[in-house]
Amino acid sequence: MIIICLLNKQLCFFEGIGYNILKKVIDKFIYRDVNYMKWIEVQVKTTAEAVEAVSNILYDVGAGGLSIEDPNDIIAYANSDECWDYIDSSLLEPQYDGVIVKAYFPESEDLIDKIELIKQNVEMIPLYNLDKGLGEVTTSEVYEKDWAEAWKKYYKPKKIGEKIVVKPTWEDYIKEDDDIILELDPGMAFGTGTHETTIMCIKQLEKYIRPGQTVFDIGCGSGILSIAAAKLGAERVVAVDFDELAVKVTTENAKINSVENIVEVRHGNLLNVVNEKSDVIVANILAEVIVVLTKDITKFLKNGGIFITSGIILEKIDMVKKAIIEEGLSIIDTMTLGEWACIVGKLGE
Repeated sequence: MIIICLLNKQLCFFEGIGYNILKKVIDKFIYRDVNYMKWIEVQVKTTAEAVEAVSNILYDVGAGGLSIEDPNDIIAYANSDECWDYIDSSLLEPQYDGVIVKAYFPESEDLIDKIELIKQNVEMIPLYNLDKGLGEVTTSEVYEKDWAEAWKKYYKPKKIGEKIVVKPTWEDYIKEDDDIILELDPGMAFGTGTHETTIMCIKQLEKYIRPGQTVFDIGCGSGILSIAAAKLGAERVVAVDFDELAVKVTTENAKINSVENIVEVRHGNLLNVVNEKSDVIVANILAEVIVVLTKDITKFLKNGGIFITSGIILEKIDMVKKAIIEEGLSIIDTMTLGEWACIVGKLGE
């Protein structure tokens, strides 16, 4: 989660600034339009456990983009071997111990109604056995010019696996012998490739994918795992997401990486648009959704197939393992990074 949002002087993980927003900004620069659009920033103070639920609430009411600020990620990265050019000491002393999810909405007549709906839905999060934390919802104003370009300076090429390197489209990178380059523009999608769950999934894909295999990416988001699978040798990749924007963005990112003939993107909920079987299924989603997905997993996984799951907070490892084992799979690998886990199951021998 190593993207810095200068507007708030906080370290953020950009879940997607929104392609349309950036396009408008670029157009304004091209045509020298100095009348920048005003956006309303909605902040929700929550927990790591409820981040996905809060994100879905915000997207459902039309958020143009999200950023996620987690103090544990800042501290963990500061204590890691990664190289910092500079870190503001105030970042290591967060004012809130939980996670802050920020969403951006254009000014509109129904904005007050949207904010009220956000508040109501956040209050309902405990009904899904999730800890919403403080659950406080606040708003502030920002302008496109404040954040349209500034964060790009801090998003650099990063090796997130043994071979996989995530490179922003605007950055140069000198390829080493075994590097496999994935080009992404995080302003176009949900995810930069630097989140712990994505990193673990990438490492597991590197471990288990073999040339010629078929891979399903369930909840594909930006398409980073689908593209990685294709570049690791998969002959066919089916990427599925319920969000139409994710479908669009994954399609665009596949073209950027010249794997559009391998990656087929489908709009649907989990496996309801899949009829075939695969060698590997990867799902980087909520633990509760993984449990639901697991109930049908054997219908879509070949004998000996691999099921890679992440988006699982540490407290829910046992819950996911139990669900996987109950469907006849064996647990062959468990990885943890920060507050997150990645569990790998195998069907048969």
